[in-house]
Amino acid sequence: MSSSISSNVTERRAALIAGSGYLALFFLAIFANFFVRTGLIDPDDVTATYANISDSEGLFRAGLVAFLVVFVLDVAIAWALYLLFRRQRPELSLLTAWFRLVYTVMLGVALIFFFVVLEFVSGSSSIEAFDLAQREVQVSLLLDAFNFSWLIGLVAFGIHVILLGYLVLSTRVAPRALGVVLVIAGGAYIVDTMANALLASYDEYANAFLAMVALPAVIAELWFTFWLLLKAGKPAGEAAPVG
Repeated sequence: MSSSISSNVTERRAALIAGSGYLALFFLAIFANFFVRTGLIDPDDVTATYANISDSEGLFRAGLVAFLVVFVLDVAIAWALYLLFRRQRPELSLLTAWFRLVYTVMLGVALIFFFVVLEFVSGSSSIEAFDLAQREVQVSLLLDAFNFSWLIGLVAFGIHVILLGYLVLSTRVAPRALGVVLVIAGGAYIVDTMANALLASYDEYANAFLAMVALPAVIAELWFTFWLLLKAGKPAGEAAPVG
């Protein structure tokens, strides 16, 4: 049945599915990551972090739901991108999809820690033995565990983006510059995670690494999104010239 569904999905439709997913991810990720995760978490104050989440539990839950939607959309995007590129490069297209799915699994694992955070801040009966100070420390550790799990996943995501860039370059279905920017963005994700692991003083350079990742990532993913929505999968006569 699944192969029948795949065979009935044209490259253009696959591109629209992937592009729509990317567009939704852009807004969901901004909300979940910057308005919720970064907005509520104070990395230097476990007490303030616990209080922020406790006082804004509804917002934290909304961020969790947004991450869960991202989790589901990433599976659909991996499938749609595979369908888009499989005719030109079937093996590489499959490998690219697998690396995105590995990242998605790690995001799912990371979200388990958000659920446990809610157990602590909502006063679940299972954590009655912990006093307030212990709950604050436990929540801080759980949030760190979320970050570390996500960082590991971003290595797989970085490889996925590099392979996606190589697909663009090797199939020549899109501007070559887009493929180059995708490769750079993927490499930036990997470098950032490795820096987290190797540098004891990473926090001192965190803003620089954030800029290093964010600039090419935003350019690459928005450009790729609009290419998917407007050009990808169309017959050669309808597509824009490639670089």
